[in-house]
Amino acid sequence: MAELALTPQAGSRISRLFEVRTILFTIVLLVTVFLVLYPVLLVALYSFNAGEMRGTFEFGLEPWRYALSDPSMFGTILNSLKLLVVIHGIALPIAVLISWALARTDIPCRHGLEFMFWISFFLPSLSVTLGWIMCLDPEHGLINRLITLLPFVEDGPFNIYSFWGIVWAHIAANSLAIKVMLLTPTFRNIDSSLEEASRVAGAGRTMTLVRIVVPAMMPALIAIVLMAMIRAMQSFEIELVLGPPFGFYIYSTKVYSLISQEPPQFGAASALATLGLAVILPLIFFQRRLGLRRQYTTLTGKLQTQPVRLGIWRIPVFLCVLFVVLLLTIVPLALVALASFMKLFGFFNIPDPYTVNHWLLVLKDSVFLNAVWNTLMMAGGAGVFSVVLFSLVAYFTVRTTFKARALLDFISWLPFAVPGLLFGVGLLYVFLESPLLRPLYGSMALLIVATVVSSMTLGTQIIKSNMMQIGHELEEASRISGAGWGHTFLHVVLPIMVPVLLLVGVMNFISAARDIASVALIATAETKTLALVQLDFMVEGRYETAAVVSLVVVLMSTGVALLARAFGLRVGIRN
Repeated sequence: MAELALTPQAGSRISRLFEVRTILFTIVLLVTVFLVLYPVLLVALYSFNAGEMRGTFEFGLEPWRYALSDPSMFGTILNSLKLLVVIHGIALPIAVLISWALARTDIPCRHGLEFMFWISFFLPSLSVTLGWIMCLDPEHGLINRLITLLPFVEDGPFNIYSFWGIVWAHIAANSLAIKVMLLTPTFRNIDSSLEEASRVAGAGRTMTLVRIVVPAMMPALIAIVLMAMIRAMQSFEIELVLGPPFGFYIYSTKVYSLISQEPPQFGAASALATLGLAVILPLIFFQRRLGLRRQYTTLTGKLQTQPVRLGIWRIPVFLCVLFVVLLLTIVPLALVALASFMKLFGFFNIPDPYTVNHWLLVLKDSVFLNAVWNTLMMAGGAGVFSVVLFSLVAYFTVRTTFKARALLDFISWLPFAVPGLLFGVGLLYVFLESPLLRPLYGSMALLIVATVVSSMTLGTQIIKSNMMQIGHELEEASRISGAGWGHTFLHVVLPIMVPVLLLVGVMNFISAARDIASVALIATAETKTLALVQLDFMVEGRYETAAVVSLVVVLMSTGVALLARAFGLRVGIRN
């Protein structure tokens, strides 16, 4: 018999197949496919399930007939699109002006003002909304009551429970802040020769901004707007609180109501979620196409030489930016703090309107104490798990030549395209349909997974953008010295990335602590977080106790954000 022998090439392929890096890449790819892609595919699949959720799968079009026969279904999608257009049509021009002022001019305290927009971004949406309810409630809102003191004014002009009230709540809660966060580093990296050439040609500051800077930044502007729009479609708690009083629903609140009703309509909810996914997916492909382009004239290796000197406009511009920052942060938080000490929310004209009883009741409530522990556990676990997973995903995408790394990169973008509520529906199917995973339903581990997945895109992109700045020479020198891949990754790459990894971990801690959409459908009474307890209180109309819980969440978020500042929060988002 002839002896079997391996050729050197075959032996080399087999050794590469079983090397540690290949095995780890395979594990990371399978984990991301299972946690991200599989739930989304299940949502689309179960939109054609005519049977019971836990029964045998029966293919049918009944869920789609139910969804499409309801006239309100298309109305919810139209409402979502209308909100997106109006919110971003208002927020984008304001964000462009503020970002330009922070990045390219000589206004005072611009770095501190930029950080305040980060604080605004980290504030829970419900906390900001609660503050503005206290201001703009049509009957008892503070601003409306002050206006009615004027002669010939009988009714307050503002109503938070309206379409424009929801628009304002979104702009104040996160829409403006996220655009300023993303646009400011982009403005800061503009080749200053563009502005210098414009000024030499005789154009003023405004003409240079409108005719030179903004058109040159258009690809980046479109990409950032798409990211902000996709993120806005992940929100549903603002509409859940402000929409029902005047019968306004968007597609995510409709999905939530279909699943939370008795009996739950999982098929119809999956059909509606699939329609929403069909709307969002083209946005993510367009956004990634723009993000992969390298011919941005705005992003060059040149540093800004001198900020644009505003002269007499320096202080007025600073005051305008400061006013916006205070409007987004201090004003709503001060009103929430005031509401937590009121006997009746918004009633200033009753005798002795203030009390500490709400604080005493909440701090002694076992539900609140359990929610504090759950929030710390979930946020802490999400912060640690996200750093490990995102750093590996970023490394394999940027620093290796695996053929499947493009699939891994696409999957890492998918959570930004899919609203957290939709992922919650998919995770419901994953964990309830599998006998092995069913015991984990409602557990803290599942909540950690959901919050990590929801923040995968932003965390991975931050790590990737900084990892691409590390020269390959460092890893090559390590390998020449005899170190393996694992030793190089742990002792060369990661130490350089420590500030960025700390930043991503803290950001995910804060995101998890305030997350509602990703965990609303999979949390149980035992695993409810502070954000979910606050949502329950607000839906029930218990605004006083909701204000107490809201302040606790804010203190937790801002405290960790200030800690992040000490560990390098000023790392820019460059891509």
